[in-house]
Parts: sequence; C-alpha cells; structure tokens
Amino acid sequence: MSTTLAPTPVPAPVRRAPRRRTRVLALPEARWALVSLVAFLLALPLDLGGAPAWTYGPLYAVAYASGGWEPALEGLRALREKTLDVDLLMIVAALGAAAIGQVLDGGLLIVIFATSGALEALATARTADSVRGLLDLAPTTATRLREGGEETVPTADLAVGDLVLVRPGERIGADGTVAEGAGEVDQATITGESLPVLKRPGDDVFAGTLNGTGALRVRVGRDPADSVIARIVTLVEEASRTKAPTQLFIEKIEQRYSVGVVVATLAVFGIPLAFGADLTDALLRAMTFMIVASPCAVVLATMPPLLSAIANAGRHGVLVKSAVAMERLGEIDTAALDKTGTLTEGTPEVTAVTPAAGAGVDEDALLALAAAAEHPSEHPLARAIVAAARARGLHIAPADDFTAAPGRGVTAVVDGRTVHVGRADPTEGAAGAAGAETTVRVTRDGTHLGTLALTDRLRDDAARATTRLTALTGTAPTLLTGDHAAAAARVADATGITDVRAGLLPEDKVGAVRERERAGHKVLFVGDGVNDAPALAAAHAGVAMGRAGSDLALETADAVVVRDELTAVPAVVDLSRRARRLVVQNLAVAGVFITVLVLWDLIGHLPLPLGVAGHEGSTVLVGLNGLRLLRESAWRPE
Repeated sequence: MSTTLAPTPVPAPVRRAPRRRTRVLALPEARWALVSLVAFLLALPLDLGGAPAWTYGPLYAVAYASGGWEPALEGLRALREKTLDVDLLMIVAALGAAAIGQVLDGGLLIVIFATSGALEALATARTADSVRGLLDLAPTTATRLREGGEETVPTADLAVGDLVLVRPGERIGADGTVAEGAGEVDQATITGESLPVLKRPGDDVFAGTLNGTGALRVRVGRDPADSVIARIVTLVEEASRTKAPTQLFIEKIEQRYSVGVVVATLAVFGIPLAFGADLTDALLRAMTFMIVASPCAVVLATMPPLLSAIANAGRHGVLVKSAVAMERLGEIDTAALDKTGTLTEGTPEVTAVTPAAGAGVDEDALLALAAAAEHPSEHPLARAIVAAARARGLHIAPADDFTAAPGRGVTAVVDGRTVHVGRADPTEGAAGAAGAETTVRVTRDGTHLGTLALTDRLRDDAARATTRLTALTGTAPTLLTGDHAAAAARVADATGITDVRAGLLPEDKVGAVRERERAGHKVLFVGDGVNDAPALAAAHAGVAMGRAGSDLALETADAVVVRDELTAVPAVVDLSRRARRLVVQNLAVAGVFITVLVLWDLIGHLPLPLGVAGHEGSTVLVGLNGLRLLRESAWRPE
C-alpha cells in the first residue's frame, strides 16, 4: 500500500471543464415574471395612495400582460386538448376582477402565478445543468498506446481492446482492466469508498476516477458511451422523467376545481339572465362570485407554511429548494442513507496506535516516527497520521531521502535511521476489524516497531440522527454503500442500523430505492457523492450533505445540508410535517370563507366591497397562520 504521492515528478493539474449553470434571468419565464412583479410593486403604492388612475393603470396593464400571456397561452393549449387547468382560471378571474374595477386583486393573482412558473422553469433548467455537468468528470481525451508509440485521442473514439496509458494525477478515460502497473485510484465518485484503492494488473477501473500514484496501462473493456459514469447520467435523466409529477396538494384537485368554478360562474350569470334579470346586475353577481370563489386564499393557504418552513430551515443550515420539495420531505415513511460522507466524515483518522512488544517505543514515539516519514506525502492516510501527531502535540522530525512505491508504502531517513511505513498483514489489525479499518506497519532499520489503525471517522451525530429518523418513520433506516461489507458493518453497528447493503454501484442503489417504493413506501435518500445522484433523483425526497457533496448530488437533491449536521435531516423532516399540518388547517379556513361568501352571493346579495374584504381577509388570516413556522422554536434538531 502506498501512502504518498511522490513530490517529483509533479503531475499536471487536471483541467476542469467550465461549470455550465443556467442563470436565472436567462430564462424567459423569469424575465417576464420579474417585469410583472416590478410593474405591480410600482403600481401598488400609487393605487393605495389615491393617485390618478392614469399613473398606475399602465403599470397594472404591464403587470397583467407580462405575467399573464404565457399562462394564458398554456391554458388555451390545454383547453384545445379538452382539459381545463387552474392557470387559465386565474387569468379569467384576474381579467374578471379588472372588468369590475378590482384591478389590484387581479394583478396579485397574475404575479403569484407568474412567479410560480418562473421557479418551476428554473428548477427544470438546473436539473438539466447538473446532468450535463456530470459529463465533465470524464476526461475528453486519452493517451492510446500503439505499436509505433502513443497518441492522444478523444475518449469517445476509444474502442474495446484499446490500451490506454493513465499517468499519475490523470483521470481514467474509459471503464476497463489494469493490464500493467500499479497505483492507487480515487474512485469515490463511482463507489463512494472514502480512501483510494490500490489497483494492480487484473483489477477493474472506472472512467472518471482519479489515478493518484503510479502509471497504469488500462485495457478498455467497455465502450465509453456505456461506461459507469455514462450510465449514471442515464439513470439521473430516467429517474427525473419517471418520478411522479411534482405537485402541491392543492394542484392535485385543480382540474375539478377549475371546471366547477367556470360552470358555476356561467350558471350564476346565465340563469338569472334567462329569467329576466338585468345584464349589468347578472354580470356583477357573476364576477363577484368568481372573485370570492377564486383560489387565491387557497394558494396562500398552501404557500406560507411551506415557505416559512423553508426560511426557518435555511437559517439552520438546510437549503430546501422549493415548496414542492418541502412538502415531499414530510411525506416520507422510510429512509436510506449513504455511508461515506454521510454517516461518516469521508476522511480517515488514526483510531489506534499499538507499539510492538519489546520495540522500545511508546505510542507517542511510534506515532511521531510514522508522522515524520509520512510528512512529505499528500496521501489521505499520510495527512491523517500527521494530523494525529499534531493533535497530541508531538514533535515531527524532518525526513530525508523520501521515496514512495505504489502498493508498498513510503521510506524516509529520520534522525539518521531508515523508517518504512507500509501495508500491514490483515492479522495485525484489531480483532474482527479486518476490512473495516486500514492498518499500517512501522519499521525502523528493518525492525518492526508497531502498527497504526485508521478508519473513516463516524460523525458525532450519526447515531442520534438515525435514532430520530427511526422514530419519525417508524422503521430503521437502510444503509446503502459502495464500500466493502466490513466497513459498512462497523458503521451500522455504531448507529443501530440492521439493514445493510454494501458493495453497491449507483444503479444498485437506485434498484434498492425503487424496491422499497414498489412496496408502497416513500423513501428519503441521504447522500453526498456523484454515485448517490441517481438514488437522490429516484427517491421520493433526496437530501445531500453539503460540505463534501458533489455538484451533481447538490443539484439533484431536494434539499442540501449546508452546515453538514446530520441531525438537521430529521429536523427538516419534522418541520415539513408540521408545515403540512398547517396547510391542512389553512385549507379548512379558506374553504369555510369561500363557502360562506359563495352562499351569501348565491342566496342573498353580497356587496362587492364586502366580498372583496372577506376574500382578502381570509387570505391575510391563512397567510399569518402559515408564518408561525418562522419562529425559532419551530426548529427542533433533537
């Protein structure tokens, strides 16, 4: 085992493709919504302040036109397909309100729906960005070996059977098998393993993974278009397409509601007119009915609790991307967790220092000697050993004649004596821990001095988080990891997880998630790596750990834990469930107001100002009720 990257030669830095990310104002929906909002906000104080109509009328017209033309067009297209959606109803209600002088009410409806459409378009664009960005992980060129020498070719031109040279610091261009050479490959992007893996002839390697030490000659075993990294792209795209349409609760009944309101409005207008009622009176009653029956209060009954929950979660380091995402978090009834970077910190730490009997060194001396030899190294294990020595306040002596060999370890001269740190025999590790930890052996002038054990550090709050997720869902989480079984078992034992699935590739994680969902469960998946992105997309709700999370995982997830506190995951689930309860309360309040006002308008004579006041009053009431989740006490991390 090598625990270093030799300081010379220094490999050329890997060139990263520029990040392709859609800007908000690059979307036409966002630009139109912004124009509508600005025009409405400029008109509002003039209207309420009693300014002449000519000062704010054109601004309202701009707000109506810029925010309403696209929903109106989509509504007409839906109508042509013999369906009626709430967008068209909102446009008709807004125009009806304007027709009887309630221009402000109509403008508010227009702005709400234009903004909602812009947010939906942005979410769609960012998902597409993340999928395209994944392709940047794989190199665009590779060094192909021929009888006459070597040539640089596009990775897309590689064929099965080609021999490819991968130098230290380069990414592997295609899935294949090591034909010659040895080196440690960081394949966390594919398998989620926290430490680089030693690769020798006959071992499989994956496109997009990073070769750390030693030159490798790789025999291409799979067409680049069918590599694991390409399959991850396909899995994310398929999961995004097949995932049930994301709808807020109220949107699920929009078709029936829209048809009902239109039919009822026409009846309120037509029936009295057929019996000889005055045209103006009939039209006024019908427009009043449409205003009081319009779902403005219902829309606000849904949004404030969810938006308040989003704001509260944001203050505590959890970025929930939309109201839809917040609602989905509250619906989950089982959880699945990644290991590396999620339940663990994704970096190794020294967990045991064991001097050999009769070696003449104690723990501190053994650790200081190993740290001195490893100090020139850039390897994660070397950094962990040096960090452990510094944490104990030990003196790290300078090292000379530093050398490293892939798979064998490092050698350096410390205080005039030759120190070697390298792979230990598995029997020298802690009992029962083979495979769950990495053990390194320290020798001086050929004499065995002792061993160091290193493991991927478990998060301090991992056990508390899994316990609370179990309490919230009624079932213990499942551990899904690409790491080996022994490491997974160690983490599972420490966190109380009993369902463990190890050695999984990205498609296996997706299969495990879909297996639970086919059984009728709504799964929450928590992960951080590129290999987790397909499962994050396939799950009912996905949460990414933000500190070490890959770009693709952060974009694909419904929420991101920015501060990397695992207990924030059950806290945001609990917050979402309370937001959903407030939504139900608000819908009940809005329903009572709408029912009373509608019956008043139908049975008696509801004055238009009173109808507008009742309508706006219900809107304000449910809005204030939803803001309760902004309180600090609404966040419950424990």
